[in-house]
Amino acid sequence: MAETLKPDLCVIGAGSGGLSVAAAAALFGVPVVLIERHKMGGDCLNVGCVPSKALIAAAHRAEDIRRAGPFGLVAGVPQVHFNRVQAHVRRVIDAIAPNDSVERFTALGVRVIAGEASFLDRRTVRVGEIEVRPRRFVIATGSRPALPPIPGLETVPYLTNETIFDLTTRPAHLIVLGGGPIGVELGQAFRRLGSEVTLVEAGRILAREDAEAAGFAIRSLRADGVTLREGAKVIGAEGAEGAVRLLLEGGDSISGSHLLVAAGRSPNIEALNLAAASVASTARGVTVDARLKTSNSRIYAIGDCATGATQGLQFTHVANYHAGIVIRSALFRLPAKISNAAIPRVTYCDPEIASVGLSETAALAAGQSVQILRWPFAENDRAQAEGAVDGFVKLVTDRKGRILGATLAGKNAGDLLMPWVMAVQKKWTVQDMAGFVFPYPTLSEVSKRAALTHFAPLAGKPWIRRILGFLRRLG
Repeated sequence: MAETLKPDLCVIGAGSGGLSVAAAAALFGVPVVLIERHKMGGDCLNVGCVPSKALIAAAHRAEDIRRAGPFGLVAGVPQVHFNRVQAHVRRVIDAIAPNDSVERFTALGVRVIAGEASFLDRRTVRVGEIEVRPRRFVIATGSRPALPPIPGLETVPYLTNETIFDLTTRPAHLIVLGGGPIGVELGQAFRRLGSEVTLVEAGRILAREDAEAAGFAIRSLRADGVTLREGAKVIGAEGAEGAVRLLLEGGDSISGSHLLVAAGRSPNIEALNLAAASVASTARGVTVDARLKTSNSRIYAIGDCATGATQGLQFTHVANYHAGIVIRSALFRLPAKISNAAIPRVTYCDPEIASVGLSETAALAAGQSVQILRWPFAENDRAQAEGAVDGFVKLVTDRKGRILGATLAGKNAGDLLMPWVMAVQKKWTVQDMAGFVFPYPTLSEVSKRAALTHFAPLAGKPWIRRILGFLRRLG
């Protein structure tokens, strides 16, 4: 006989968003059931953000060795022990895993169930021999790598972000299919760790980023020795373990030892039996409104598996943001709604690209009258001291100086972005940013200098000079 649970909240998926909802609800004393079919922590901890950034950190260290000469140090070719690099990646995951563990959430008072969840009706989900009938559901099942419809691809050995961190030997020649953030980040990292890398993209590399910033990243990839094939349409795949070949339109082909597929994401919703729960969905995910509610008012969806009002923004920090909206709505009955206007985006290539709000292209397409303000990293004293002079800040403002968006390309761009996220969210002007005191010497000063360029044209205004002359005569 099936066990029946009747908690206040049932969260399906123990990735970043689901864990945030479960933890917050439990801290308020709300009975919570958490269902996870695979690993606690989801993609971000196990096969996504955490391992990729650990690998990228190792690649940075290798590149530092190559570039040590200008600092008076002996530069050289780094001796990469790939199995030790992967051990470093595993140590980082293991260090963070206890925060997401079954033991921690059980201690918080959450009932954690391992298994595949499937809806029986609008109010009930089944996991093995357990039925859960809560007051509210939160679907947080995340996403998985999408497999593009290329003839033969399913028959050849390929890697995704879910399997590439299991490699025990370094690829001799890694072909990366997809020029988005995942492909660019991992392609550059493996190149710096000693693999030959060819990146294949049907359109433009980092097509969703500001074109100027994307061009900046492309130059860096080429300088690292990554072979880029933009505008290359793949029409077939063939090969076996250690020898994979992609066939391109026009008769060309690319051969390598390993293939990494990084061509988008698909939501994990097929097994949920959403139709039984009267939950509308598409191939892009569960359809939600601005309150993250589905067509069944008792069910929310958050993170990568949600679409509609979420605009398909698939980032860990977005899932956590969604979790906060759900907590306010489901537990406190507050009219909380999502806003996508100030969602930050970071691509962790080197140099990094970080942005928030409107790009120059988007602002112009919306018919806005805008001005573009810039400041180069080369004019920053700390950047000069660290040899990190390649980079820029690019601001999009209206004619009155209200900040509509910002793009940073350069060292630690992601860490430098937060003031601009606040500026877009709070509708600050460049006057607000220019009034802040930034510590010297730090890279953060590039933000203030970019804001100050708004006032530079005033120096040449005759009426300003006349006012200053009048004031000087007053003593």
